[in-house]
Amino acid sequence: MQWTSAPNIAGAPLPQRARGYWKARIGTAYEGLERLLEAERAQLPPWLAVGLGSGVAAWFALDAPHSWAAFLLVAAACAVAGFGLLPGRSGRALGWFALAAGIGCALVWVRAEWVAAPRLDRPKVVELAGSVVQVDHLVAKGKVRIVVAPADRGLPRLIRVTLKADRAASGLAEGATVRLRARLAPPPPMILPGSYDFARDAWFRGIGAVGTALGDLVIERAATASGFAQARSGLRTHIAARLDDRPAGIAIALATGDQNSVRIEDAEAMRRSGLTHLLSVSGLHIAAVVAAAMLLSLKLLALSERLALRFNLVLVSAAVAAAAGIAYTLLTGAQVPTVRSCVAAVLVLAGIALGRDAFSIRLIAAGAILVLIFRPEALAGASFQMSFAAVTAIVALHSTAWARRLFERREEGLFVRLGRGLLAMVLTGLTVELALVPLALFHFHKAGLYSVAANIVAIPLTTFVIMPLEAGALALDAIGAGRPLWALCGLGIEALLKLAHAVGTASGAVAMLPSMPGWTFGLIVAGGLWLCLWSTRLRLLGLAPAMIGAISACVAPAPDLLVTGDGRHLAVVRDGHAPLLLRDRAGEFVRTVLAEAAAYDGEPEPLGAGPFSNCSADACVAQLSRGGREWHLLATRSHQRIDWVALTGACAKADIVVADRRLPDGCAPRWLKLDRAQLQKTGGVAVYLGSGGRVDTVAAHVGAHPWASVR
Repeated sequence: MQWTSAPNIAGAPLPQRARGYWKARIGTAYEGLERLLEAERAQLPPWLAVGLGSGVAAWFALDAPHSWAAFLLVAAACAVAGFGLLPGRSGRALGWFALAAGIGCALVWVRAEWVAAPRLDRPKVVELAGSVVQVDHLVAKGKVRIVVAPADRGLPRLIRVTLKADRAASGLAEGATVRLRARLAPPPPMILPGSYDFARDAWFRGIGAVGTALGDLVIERAATASGFAQARSGLRTHIAARLDDRPAGIAIALATGDQNSVRIEDAEAMRRSGLTHLLSVSGLHIAAVVAAAMLLSLKLLALSERLALRFNLVLVSAAVAAAAGIAYTLLTGAQVPTVRSCVAAVLVLAGIALGRDAFSIRLIAAGAILVLIFRPEALAGASFQMSFAAVTAIVALHSTAWARRLFERREEGLFVRLGRGLLAMVLTGLTVELALVPLALFHFHKAGLYSVAANIVAIPLTTFVIMPLEAGALALDAIGAGRPLWALCGLGIEALLKLAHAVGTASGAVAMLPSMPGWTFGLIVAGGLWLCLWSTRLRLLGLAPAMIGAISACVAPAPDLLVTGDGRHLAVVRDGHAPLLLRDRAGEFVRTVLAEAAAYDGEPEPLGAGPFSNCSADACVAQLSRGGREWHLLATRSHQRIDWVALTGACAKADIVVADRRLPDGCAPRWLKLDRAQLQKTGGVAVYLGSGGRVDTVAAHVGAHPWASVR
């Protein structure tokens, strides 16, 4: 039987009516999409920055060259479809977004290959001679960290070496030629899945080895550094001589961007209270410098009637402020967040000079595009993500109609104006915190919960009290009259530190979360961007992926077992309790990383203290109840030889065996063997014992990216 055609839909056969129905529905939906995009046409350009960033993020998230190539092909196909097959604004939007995504992926791929440099393949002790490229004074730790360009062509192009401060010769500075003996090793990979990946950052910086000095450092030729590097070093020394050690560290960070002089306990208090951003020279500091320079230059130039009549003083003051912002950026080392803030500030000043809207999402997108074009790897860092998230959230909040009505100035009483200003500050702070909390939990596994209240006090204190006093003191030191302002500046910094410690040690000040799955983080970011970049009610659709991601992150399980890549350090994680460490004398850094990965805000405890474990000098055994069954763990913790019969018998009884040595084939646990041979392949490991057991590895996170293996 064959279906016959009909002249109208009502009388047409069923398949033809179905095709007509769906064609009409698709056409209606397409027309609705066109109307939405027409209403949001002013918001479409910033999505180019999102597309570019999506391509960069895809390169980091995908794990192999064939996956990157496939992404580029898909992006190209979508771009062709958008430009060539789909009519109207929606087709062009898809085409430009896909094209930007492909460019982003290609940019970071090319960049990774472009910066490729030799890396050390194994640890060795060398006599190192070369030119100092960078000097970091780790005052709080009593150490100095230098980056050296060695003269020996057989060594990596750049080497980072740490030495004790008392072994560093006086006059050590950028540009000096030095000689020392050091033990070097390849750049270390991330310790655990989801932790900080130093090897990635070292790859893009060209650092091919890291190490520790084994003796005194000798300067063979004094530094010839000049300009901003010399000014930065001199400024650090000058401030250290004017203030006590504790406030001097904060003052040095504000002036030069160098946080290495901040005491460890103060840095931790700032982190727990959500005030760390005050120490990192970025948007707040650039804005304060630029605003002060523009205001002062405008007021001083306006004193001259001739200048006021002949020149556009706003334009001149904007140029002075731009020069001040650029100089401050170079003085503080031109780090990525500082450069981003400087670019944004210059664009704001250009907008002011031209009489245009100077504070918009388009401005932020332009700054992001500039950074991603020249430094696409910055996208993977917490600094880039948090700085752009904060400023985007602020602009998005103040661009809404209800916020403009609520925050706009009007004729009203003093107390009402003050209340309105306080409300604006509180809502802005809450918005920024909502934007930053997922990023802090993803990168650091912790986020301050009281930071809104702390920032309401700390930001005005830093911007309008501490920084002006410090700048005034530095200026008056030229005539020897800066001591009173230094005293006041020190009092302001002490007040800031007291606030940080009070908030950071308050009960419930910090929220902890184990490693967040990548797809969960992606949903939160996508939802947040959707909320911020649209201007109509369409933006509310972003709440769905953001909430799904947030809920998924909150219910993500904590690992039951954590093992570092060298097999020396192991932590058994108990729900709501301190992680139990295999080695009682684990270093502070390892203890911190293991505690954060376990989502525990406190000090880890020894594994031998657990009621389910039994430890000797050579090994520990533990019995863990997870997923409705008992898991037996065996872990070695010494290099003493273990009897063959005893070892193989213990392995046979265990479900999991962990060792920092290579175990014989006769050691065959029932489920998982993590000895030196296996850990060299997997790197650090997080083990989840629920639902039959699952293993997450560093190797799976890094994939085939160029820093994953020595070339």
